[in-house]
Amino acid sequence: MSALMLQGCGSDVGKSVLTAGLCRLFSNRGLAVRPFKPQNMSNNAAVTAEGGEIGRAQALQAFACRVQPSVHMNPVLLKPQTDVGAQVVIQGRMSGTLRAGEYQRSKAALLDIVLQSYRTLASECDLVLVEGAGSPAEINLRDGDIANMGFARVAGVPVVMVGDIDRGHVIAALVGAKVVLSPADAAMIRGFIVNKFRGDPRLFDAGRRAIAQYTGWRDLGLVPWLAAAARLPAEDAVILAHSVSSNAPSQLLIAVPMLPRIANFDDLDPLRREAGVEVRFIPPGSPLPPNAGLIVLPGSKATLADLAFLREQGWDIDLFAHIRRGGRVLGLCGGYQMLGRRVADPYGIEGRPDEAPGLGLLDVETVLSSSKVLRRVSGELAGARFEGYEMHVGVTSGPGLLRPFLRLDDEGPHGAVSADGRVMGGYIHGLFHQGEARAAFLRGFGLVGSGLDHDRVVDAALDEIAGVLETAIDVQALSRFAGLSVAP
Repeated sequence: MSALMLQGCGSDVGKSVLTAGLCRLFSNRGLAVRPFKPQNMSNNAAVTAEGGEIGRAQALQAFACRVQPSVHMNPVLLKPQTDVGAQVVIQGRMSGTLRAGEYQRSKAALLDIVLQSYRTLASECDLVLVEGAGSPAEINLRDGDIANMGFARVAGVPVVMVGDIDRGHVIAALVGAKVVLSPADAAMIRGFIVNKFRGDPRLFDAGRRAIAQYTGWRDLGLVPWLAAAARLPAEDAVILAHSVSSNAPSQLLIAVPMLPRIANFDDLDPLRREAGVEVRFIPPGSPLPPNAGLIVLPGSKATLADLAFLREQGWDIDLFAHIRRGGRVLGLCGGYQMLGRRVADPYGIEGRPDEAPGLGLLDVETVLSSSKVLRRVSGELAGARFEGYEMHVGVTSGPGLLRPFLRLDDEGPHGAVSADGRVMGGYIHGLFHQGEARAAFLRGFGLVGSGLDHDRVVDAALDEIAGVLETAIDVQALSRFAGLSVAP
């Protein structure tokens, strides 16, 4: 069984991108590769062929391997609904909601499920590339761990530690990880990679030697800043807080309020890459820009809570003013639910049972239910073909559905449009990934879309990253550590 695990000195050190790049690298060398992440925490998710859900990063990594995503690639997915609680998804299916302390006490019982999924993947490929979560140096979380060293030791998977030099103190981070890990955990680590380097790599030669000296780990390479990573879907909303608006002149400004539990915001990635279009995520404390041509209410993991937050920010007032000026509004999934007359959660799916008036811009209402819709769909948007997926709890009904936003191949009319045609919404994620559908949507704003399927953009970015890793990392050493009998 050939496998290798990438763990990091913290969150957002680039483990997901490096794993995706290595998936593509080894796939390009002719190996059957599968990605695996025992436990993930993200509200950006994807629907698998089996009708389950996994983290967006593992779906991207499956794409890098040129295989369909499977629920076994991410057997435990935590989807935060509050600061202290999350929905727990086990092998693709919603299992319940737990507070952080409750999950800490129960996670060890999930190890058998994690190992079952790992062995399922290992049986169908040449190499499993495993991604850790957070950092093993968070030793306060070590008891019952299934995400990092707890998994690596039980499964016997060697580890490579990743440090992020862009945030600084990378020497201290890597050396400090070695210091705080138990000897048995530290013994699983074969080497280290320094990620996100900018500038002349020779200037960090002494730093790499120091890390190797203090840790005893092999130096496996210095990875430069990967500009192509910006063309990949992001998994964590933390990237939105650091996103920079384009300075290029735009014909269409799309404003997106940054809701606390924003989900699947990669729906908008294809629009961001269109000439003449600027997608601007608006942080709390800032008004929605009056010059926006379109406001998008994105998906949400906690519709009622995010709807209340939207009102607290005064964004509802901005939204109504936008419509009076002739602007348009699009609601996706949770955002679609907010646009209706009412959102009710009688069973406490998102917390305590509650309900609230919606924004009243669509003549529909939504009742959240314990049954979760997870499926891939295809259909037409303004006569153009699209493929996407549904991932939501709740049933939406009302007269507004008689003016549908989309048409699905298997169900017919879907979503709703206001009587004046300026407000629209539906449950479909990935709506703009097909170039034909995106171009049809942009024609409504007087723009000519590229017509390029977004998968081609992502595919080219993965090949570019794999090409950089070929020279930046000691791939032969990685192959030996993974246990490949013959290095590709």
